[in-house]
Amino acid sequence: MKLRAGVVGLGKQALEDHIPGLHASDGANLVAVCDENPEVVRGQQYEHRVQGYTDYREMFKAENLDLVVVCVPHHVGRAVIETAAEHNVHILKEKPFATNMAEAQALADICKRSGVQLMVTLQRRFNPIYTSFTQLADQIGTPFVVDAQYTLHIADPSEGWRGKTAKAGGGCVIDMGYHLIDMILWYFGLPDRVLADISVSARPDREYDAEDTALIHFAYDSGLYGSLLLSRFIGPKAEQIRLVGSKGIVHLERGRIRRLNNNGEAIESLSREQSWPSAAAGQIDYFCRVIEGLRPNVSGPKENLSHMSFIAACYESARTHTYINPKELL
Repeated sequence: MKLRAGVVGLGKQALEDHIPGLHASDGANLVAVCDENPEVVRGQQYEHRVQGYTDYREMFKAENLDLVVVCVPHHVGRAVIETAAEHNVHILKEKPFATNMAEAQALADICKRSGVQLMVTLQRRFNPIYTSFTQLADQIGTPFVVDAQYTLHIADPSEGWRGKTAKAGGGCVIDMGYHLIDMILWYFGLPDRVLADISVSARPDREYDAEDTALIHFAYDSGLYGSLLLSRFIGPKAEQIRLVGSKGIVHLERGRIRRLNNNGEAIESLSREQSWPSAAAGQIDYFCRVIEGLRPNVSGPKENLSHMSFIAACYESARTHTYINPKELL
């Protein structure tokens, strides 16, 4: 029998990924949607033939849910998670886990006390392009440098809640950068040192305090070191991780991964269409198995405390202009 699922927040991510993923899922069935915009709720309610709500508290009271997908502005996430936990509803949370380290610790405690599972959505972990990285990395000798970037162009970084640190927790580092930070931690672990510079200068004619661009240097005591460029203003849209080793290079891009020799010549490659519709459904099905005790929660509160410590280290480093050890923030 499928688990009963609701969705809170009907923005682009929910409409393009999570709702289609629920319809394609073998483990869950969409039964309710919620958003503060009644017109959006009405449209989704009729399209998917489910119950619709404009208040998530009312949805949790009225529906006997097993899980909820939370896709709300960052500053709203904590209240939704707390309410879900009160009703013993498991949570699939759109990144980031929290807006800061203190909130992350509080949410981890709430989930532990209530016994609910919370998993942060990190779709790349369910894409074969990204899961192939480690296998290819084993074939390039001793890795010593990582070069990563995730950039896209937003004409006005000040627009909406994402331009305000009080609501978003930060800018490109905590928002879009969460995906690349997850890749770095997944592949290499939490660094021993982080040094970051951030910019709020891309649009001097606008007022905003959530960084539009960040350049982050990170290093491990093992000798591996790297840089990460994140930007909500530098176009065109690009995403890549390049790992250089003593016997070759692994170059990961959105939709393609290649193993190269040190001259940059391709030895082998794997490619896939830009979209991966199965990733959203695969992530939901995996979470259903986590709820049922059949799979480990690889992206739970404990794991995402490491993500939040990396992010906190970036902001502290930018503030103090010094290296920060994110492990000391846990």
